[in-house]
Amino acid sequence: MAKTIISEDGCSETKLSLMRMMLFIRRFEERVISLYPQQEMKTPIHLCIGQEAVAAGVCAHLTPHDYLSSTHRSHGHCLAKGMDPQLLLAEFYGKVTGCCRGKGGSMHAACPERGILGTSAIVGGGIPIGVGHALAAKLRMEKRLSVVFFGDGASEEGSFQESLNFAVLKELPVVFVCENNFYATNSPLKARQPHQDIHRRAASFGSPAEVVDGNNVWDVYRAAERAVRHARAGRGPYFLECRTYRWQGHVGPNCDWQKGCRPKGELLEWMDRCPVEAFRSTLMREGILDEPTMDSINREVSAILDSAVLFAQESTFPDAEEVMRNVYYMSGA
Repeated sequence: MAKTIISEDGCSETKLSLMRMMLFIRRFEERVISLYPQQEMKTPIHLCIGQEAVAAGVCAHLTPHDYLSSTHRSHGHCLAKGMDPQLLLAEFYGKVTGCCRGKGGSMHAACPERGILGTSAIVGGGIPIGVGHALAAKLRMEKRLSVVFFGDGASEEGSFQESLNFAVLKELPVVFVCENNFYATNSPLKARQPHQDIHRRAASFGSPAEVVDGNNVWDVYRAAERAVRHARAGRGPYFLECRTYRWQGHVGPNCDWQKGCRPKGELLEWMDRCPVEAFRSTLMREGILDEPTMDSINREVSAILDSAVLFAQESTFPDAEEVMRNVYYMSGA
């Protein structure tokens, strides 16, 4: 379903493709929610419902050869970069047909042929890895870009400061994308930092940095266009702070406001700003989208996901011999 989309302003095809991708990510995550209670997926899941515009808007500018580094909440990024949903779902089920042969689970997806060398569950762990991808591309004189996704919590890790400093110093082709959803697990950003402008910290290193409405996919798309052009031109890194909000709890298929983790009113306010519904309404007003087309997109997405679920459920588990295959370890002295 994913494809590279770089076109002129106002292009109807571009906007419809963004709509399809956001809806695809939303329906994928909703399908995981519906299946997870069956207890056949043993992996923890971190869902990105509410944040679809960031993945869709940024990845629309990437080629299959560009690198992508992500976090424990990586489903949307991987799908927007072109990963096959069959391989991703099979990984959740621990099947040998999964993208990591059932060993990685939800938090460690990989798809080298799409530039996804592995996502990291360590908070801030993917940032230096993504910078390393950019360094490798520059040393090899390859026309490859590295995009690094991370959350507001990761911006408080030392790896964030060190990676930005190094990327600016070496003028590396990397785009930093901070998905600021205002919570690190259950800790609000306002309780952790004196101000919520993460892009200001990035700018202090000398990188161009801007903040964008992470629930407006067209705004994200245009900002990412500026960032990608800057990095591809050899002018060094670019930083995007995309302000958005996750609807589900930090981990698992449920919401968490009932447990006192977040105010219900805050969640409802952000749900009223649903990126998928907002863009659908915009395209309807612009005459780019109508109900029959929307129904067709929904059917297409449902058919792809039905096939992916069937593939994952009917796939086999790895043989016992797989447990140590492709695993690097040190034996005791």
